[in-house]
This record gives sequence, C-alpha cells and structure tokens, in this order.
Amino acid sequence: MRGLYAIVDLWALAARLLDPVAFAGAVLRVAPAALQLRAKDSPAREVLALLRELAPMCHRAGVPLVANDRPDLALLAGCDMVHVGQTDMPIERVRRITPGLGVGVSTHTLEQLDAALAVVPTYVALGPVFETHTKSNPDPVVGIEVLRAASARAAAVGVPLVAIGGITRDRARELVGLVDAVAVIAELLPSRSGSDALREVTARAQTLHDLFAPEPVRAGAIR
Repeated sequence: MRGLYAIVDLWALAARLLDPVAFAGAVLRVAPAALQLRAKDSPAREVLALLRELAPMCHRAGVPLVANDRPDLALLAGCDMVHVGQTDMPIERVRRITPGLGVGVSTHTLEQLDAALAVVPTYVALGPVFETHTKSNPDPVVGIEVLRAASARAAAVGVPLVAIGGITRDRARELVGLVDAVAVIAELLPSRSGSDALREVTARAQTLHDLFAPEPVRAGAIR
C-alpha cells in the first residue's frame, strides 16, 4: 500500500451536498492506494448497498475497497479489506470470521501500534498526526516524532504505515519518507460547487497520491 488512502465520509459529503458515488468516481481516477467508506451513523442496509455499488468501481480501477468497522458487511459486499479501531472487533477474531479479508487497524499510541504489529495486520494506521476536525472526540495528537518512531517499527516487520488525522496537501509533504500512505477526508473535498467540483476532487487526490506513489523504500523496510 503506497500513496493516497482516500476516505469517502458520508457525513462530510452530505454537508457539501456531494454524491458519494460521484465523489468516489472522481477519486478513483487517480487509482489511489485504497478507498474506504466511512459511514458511522448510517443503517447497515444503506452501508451495504453503497459498498456493493462501490465495489465494482474500485475493482475496475484496481483499487482495494475498505469497509469501516464491519467485517460482515465487507464480506457481503465483496470488499478487499476491513478497517477496525481500538474498540472494534480484534484482528484475530476478524480473521477467524473472514479469513480471506485484509485487515487494517487504527492506533493512537506507540503501545497500541506495537500490539497491532504483533499480529501483522495488512496495514497499520497511526494518528491523529495533526489536529483534526473530522471526529467529534479525537484522540490526542501524536506529532511527527512519534510518527518517526512508528515508521521504524512498522518497517522492521514489513507492515505498511498509514498516517491519519488532519493531513492537508502541505502537511503531507512533511510525511514523505516516514509513511507509506496518508488517509485523507477533508483535504479531498472541493472548495467550490458546480460542474468543476469533481474535477477539483480528482486534482486534490492526484497531488496527494503523487507525493507517496511511487516513493523510495523507507530505511529498514523489507522489500
């Protein structure tokens, strides 16, 4: 996994009156590292229907589709991976239920990162690296130095590291060489509406993706 880990956040898109499928299509034009659907407050039936709509789009683009929190919905929709947090189902249990599904996990401290790396997930995310406003109750900011330590630990076991939280195009440049991918919500949203909005989404996604893909192998990483 290398490049832009794009998140389709239904709440953020609804606030901008953006259609999630059209938005996803605009992002998929750049073939990001992954596309995740984040639908925290939506009914499971609606989430499943949307995942099933996104799955063939992602697969045509060669992009892994990630369901948030729900391995059952990920399996039913034909997703490639599921992303779990610290209070969600443990990775070992996800693997027992859905053995063919990749599993990524969010971490917010080096201790949580070490615990996640011990079971070798498909990828591990760490953050928030910067202050973020896309969560109502975010974890404390970890900062660049903690991310630097995490980078060495993830590289040592060959697990891709994804930075999360408050990542803009300018801030992303500070992370080149430290992480394999950046997870982004707000920075993908267009600054204007109308016919040019989706073209702006694609341009924003391209800028972020190009910073990390391709990228030189991080020091100590397993090739």
